[in-house]
Amino acid sequence: MNKHVKFGIIGAGGAWRFHKLGAKNHPIIKFISAHDINEKTLQKTEKYSKLKTYTNLNEFLKSDIDAVLIMAPHYIHKDLVIAAAEAGKHVLCEKPMGPTLEDCDEMISATRKAGVLFMIAENHRFLPAHQYMKNLLERDFIGKVFLGRTYEGAYAIPQFLDQNHWNFTFDKAGGGVVMDQGVHKFTMLNWFLGEVDSAQCWLSKTLNSPSNKAEDTAIILLRYKGGAIVTIDISSSTVHPLTNRTELHGTKGTILEDHSWNDPVQIFSSHPEAEIKGEFYGPKIEHGPFPEYYKISMGHEDAHFAECILADKKPEFTPEEAREGVAVVLLAYLSAKNGRRTSMEELIKLYKTEGTKTIIKGLENEIQQNYRKMN
Repeated sequence: MNKHVKFGIIGAGGAWRFHKLGAKNHPIIKFISAHDINEKTLQKTEKYSKLKTYTNLNEFLKSDIDAVLIMAPHYIHKDLVIAAAEAGKHVLCEKPMGPTLEDCDEMISATRKAGVLFMIAENHRFLPAHQYMKNLLERDFIGKVFLGRTYEGAYAIPQFLDQNHWNFTFDKAGGGVVMDQGVHKFTMLNWFLGEVDSAQCWLSKTLNSPSNKAEDTAIILLRYKGGAIVTIDISSSTVHPLTNRTELHGTKGTILEDHSWNDPVQIFSSHPEAEIKGEFYGPKIEHGPFPEYYKISMGHEDAHFAECILADKKPEFTPEEAREGVAVVLLAYLSAKNGRRTSMEELIKLYKTEGTKTIIKGLENEIQQNYRKMN
């Protein structure tokens, strides 16, 4: 049996740096080749990462690799996943899975038909702090969650102001921060709290960005079928150290989590197994402020997928779960278009009739232009 998995990468941009650093601690991952349409990027990848490079996708897929890691723009995920699956390669693809549910369905169908493993590279699922929180919830440390708050701020102003950069565009990214950053939050919250019942969403632009760019700031309210209500605040126009924060309040306690803390989780619990009762305490968890937590989570994520290939087992994070994260993104956008709280049932009905690709059409008209009221 092989002791490592040979990966080829598609797309050698910013995300590649963190995957590369994360893999150093996991000997079962071997990145050996790269494909990118940008020849200058490929030349740098060959020089600094020592990978064999290919400008032709078909030649790359015929090479001696076991799996591909796709780090390309959202709108080409589907075509690349299908091409890799048909070439018999296992597929690890960066989030979000795709800009529409129909794209997600085609990827799931193609990988199943080809008999290859398929996982979305959602690093929040593999961050030790989040895995620790999931374990606490399963052990009933804070009882039934009734309230949650979560925030992500990422300084991406240069990308928003560059009309030629694909990210945050309506046509190539599938939307702005709700699609790019929100999918992290929705996937994590679904894992913690179960199925979403309904959403209310407000979108805005703080930046006077080009017209092809979508929202840079958003607030989403989610109601879960289990009863929890959660606020999600997202922005790429705020300026501060990169972080994510989450609060979960339950009938028996509270969990606070912040990526910028060295000890990222604080717990207040009445559970008999709580280390300290009557006050908050912070357990020791593998972690480090940005960029360390990217390296850690992506390393664990890629290693899990490699382990699944070697053991011929399905990944813990399924494509169906990744699809549900995209569904909540689209539900939020549909709510913004409707101007009201919108149920998941309404999204499913639209999916079965008009298709979810219609949601992005006209979305620009529902984005509040905050920059017009600011100096």
